[in-house]
Amino acid sequence: MIQHSSTYRVIRDTIFITAGVLSAGMGIKGFLVSSHFIDGGVTGVSMLLASLFNIPLPIWLLVINLPFIALGYRQFGRQFAFKSTLGIAGLSLSLALIPYPDVTPDLLLTSVFGGFFIGAGIGLAMRGGAVLDGTEIAALLISRTSHVFKVSDVILVLNVLIFSAAAFFLGVSPALYSMITYFAASKTIDFIIHGIEEYTAVLIISKHHVAIRDQIIERGWGVTVLKGEEGYGKHGSHHDIESVLYVVLTRLELSRLRNMITLTDPNAFVIQHTVDDVAGGKVKSLPLH
Repeated sequence: MIQHSSTYRVIRDTIFITAGVLSAGMGIKGFLVSSHFIDGGVTGVSMLLASLFNIPLPIWLLVINLPFIALGYRQFGRQFAFKSTLGIAGLSLSLALIPYPDVTPDLLLTSVFGGFFIGAGIGLAMRGGAVLDGTEIAALLISRTSHVFKVSDVILVLNVLIFSAAAFFLGVSPALYSMITYFAASKTIDFIIHGIEEYTAVLIISKHHVAIRDQIIERGWGVTVLKGEEGYGKHGSHHDIESVLYVVLTRLELSRLRNMITLTDPNAFVIQHTVDDVAGGKVKSLPLH
């Protein structure tokens, strides 16, 4: 049974990474290259250098990305480094060997759909346990050695520098279109990784927690009952222990839960925040009749 599960996981990851490589290759060669647009991150640096020097893009992708994979080896393990190496090498080979068509001369369509295919490729590769761009690795390593910058801050600074260089060397218009490409790619990556069913965690504090809990269970959601104690005011006034309800559900079902809480207790204190991923448990409600 364990061997079967391992084999399935290897096949699934291989399919994800292969599809990611082909999609990213389509975005780069089928859209961006002919218009001299770039993406953000290490891929964008590679494309910028390829447009400035007489060295093919596949070589730049390998040369610039692989050192980041080597740096991330200790942090993420041998399997991650191996998959990412294969993914980046596969992307370089696909750009060198596959005759992707030049889809459209329209600049706006090129920037949007080029970003879409690149983002889909990076997202699919990440679902397979690999990366096609070393930016995230670099940002994570920098943030771990700095108490000032977070991962998102490092990525933002790197991309500001990249697009500033693009504006200087390629011109303002290509740089602005390239920013559209980057935004389209980022949103596509988020969608591929989290999907339309992005999860949301909800904390509910109410005097009517029993009634709310029963309705949550009746609708088929899972709920965890936590014990808490209220404390507020200048001197931290304390009250009797209250039950705090903790629910994780999909974003599409959030409005149903909020409406139910409001009807039961309009004064309920409700906190919600997004959750990157969920494993196990029950997060989907019963179908409506």
